[in-house]
Amino acid sequence: MLPSFLAAVLVIALSPAPAAGAGCAAPTVPGAERQQAACLSDLTTAGTVASGHTDPADWAGLTPAGARNPSGVPGVQIDGYFPDTSTGNTTRGWNHDAQFVLRLPDRWNGGLVVAGSPGVREQYANDFAISDWVLAQGYAFAATDKGNVGATFYRDGLRPGDAIVEWNQRVTQLTRAARAAVKQRYGHQPRRTYAAGLSNGGYLVRWQLENHPELFDGGVDWEGTLWHPAKPSLLTFLPPALRAYPRQAEAEILAAGFAPGSEFLWDYHYRVYWDLTQRIYREELDPGYDGPAEAGTPFCASGTPACDADYDYATRPAGVRAAIARIALTGRIQRPLITLHGTLDTLLPITEDSDVYAAMVRDRHRDRMFRYYRIEGGNHVDGLYDAYPDRLRPILPCFRTAFTALTGWTEHRAVPAPSHTVARPESGDLANACSLSG
Repeated sequence: MLPSFLAAVLVIALSPAPAAGAGCAAPTVPGAERQQAACLSDLTTAGTVASGHTDPADWAGLTPAGARNPSGVPGVQIDGYFPDTSTGNTTRGWNHDAQFVLRLPDRWNGGLVVAGSPGVREQYANDFAISDWVLAQGYAFAATDKGNVGATFYRDGLRPGDAIVEWNQRVTQLTRAARAAVKQRYGHQPRRTYAAGLSNGGYLVRWQLENHPELFDGGVDWEGTLWHPAKPSLLTFLPPALRAYPRQAEAEILAAGFAPGSEFLWDYHYRVYWDLTQRIYREELDPGYDGPAEAGTPFCASGTPACDADYDYATRPAGVRAAIARIALTGRIQRPLITLHGTLDTLLPITEDSDVYAAMVRDRHRDRMFRYYRIEGGNHVDGLYDAYPDRLRPILPCFRTAFTALTGWTEHRAVPAPSHTVARPESGDLANACSLSG
């Protein structure tokens, strides 16, 4: 929720858009094979859940139950898709991937926020965590399903890594198209364009700022996934955890990089995340490991032939590293980036992910445009805060504080606090408040 004085400033600053016209006139999204527009009295989830212009299942579990979101943002929503051959996204009965959503508020502040979906979710996955909040500030918002969805996303493409390569291409494609549509709607291109996302969406932020600085002014990376052929990844730390957990070999799980103090989260992650994540991403990047089988055997016991619990990245053929090199990050960011990562992340352990990426950024001498905040008690999905409010803290409010810090940095040269670990408060409304000050 915006403080009242900021809301008053925004009411003055936001410029009215040209009238949408009869029948909900909307801009044409360049390159879209199909688009469908609607003039809505509220583009936030408070309105779109009722009107059918979002899907709550798409963001389930990502945010804490106590989070408060703004509402009452009228404007135009455009749903559509770009040409694609895969058909996993069944939204609106289209059975067509490369779907996107573009939201254009009637009162626009001159900015655009672009996001890719976390995990293998669809285009509405960021609606509660990101879209509602930036729309209330006057930003246009665009999000993509990344071109393939669901637990069989690896079926898309011909070569190992093709599906993830497409993720990056779809964010670039949508950003260019959204910028052009914004110009049609408001009369000029965005004065500022930001990338934002969590998990796989955070990876996409990193990749875009490394590879397409011409499109973005900065980004916020919320626990992005790390890919590099010579660095830790899902394929290096998940197999040891899968081997060790059934034997309750705690020391082995800690040695794989999982944080001391995260033990209470292991059972849930073993059942929900570790096994499935290892198998489907291994299938995408190393399909030859289990021969003609598809994504291995769920929860196989160590010693079972081609069991993902026994996967050893270090001994796999060079072609696997070549596949990861196609999607690799370098740390060579070319626009300001703020990274957030929870110290109790039990899917992407912080020491194996963002700590490593921060070192990559330093090695590339990009520190001046990078801030890294380690969120004490933060976990990979904020929904778990509801089960463990005494041990975890949501990252959602820290993301919003970070986004505000980013815009102050890029637009007003207000340098954010130095990178540091953000202590977990002993009390307070952790679902809605977060200070990143040192």
